[in-house]
Amino acid sequence: MYQHQSPATSTSSRRSVEDALDVATQICADRGERMTPHRRQTLKILLESQRPLGAYDVLKQLTQHGAAAQPPVAYRALDFLMEHGFVHKLRESKTFVACRDPADCHGAGFLICRTCGQVDEVCVEPKRGAFGRAARQVGFKIERTVLEAEGMCAKCSKTGA
Repeated sequence: MYQHQSPATSTSSRRSVEDALDVATQICADRGERMTPHRRQTLKILLESQRPLGAYDVLKQLTQHGAAAQPPVAYRALDFLMEHGFVHKLRESKTFVACRDPADCHGAGFLICRTCGQVDEVCVEPKRGAFGRAARQVGFKIERTVLEAEGMCAKCSKTGA
């Protein structure tokens, strides 16, 4: 879920962000890759965010942390993080969210509240369901799937927003 508590208000939240960064760094090391400072800061920004962020939102925050103010810096970091499963791109809104569990390779599904913007990541296995069967019938091999559903979260549904 991408409604993290503000790290400034919660020690456990700060710790969980640091834990997630450490896990990502270890996964990179295991794969022979480097978690550079820009990649780490980009992931940290997304882990701490209370909403999905666009590339320019990420770039603005990277700049506030001393990174060069060039769009390729953010795009290269985001591309690397997506390639390694640490970040997902929401296709419809062209925004990015940190993966809830990058150590667990899974199909990602996103439930996006059209009212408040909350995004919940859910584990889906489209390769095994009807989508996967349809792909197999036409000889298509699914490599990656991102499903997005827009609607209303429980909180907004209750308030009638």
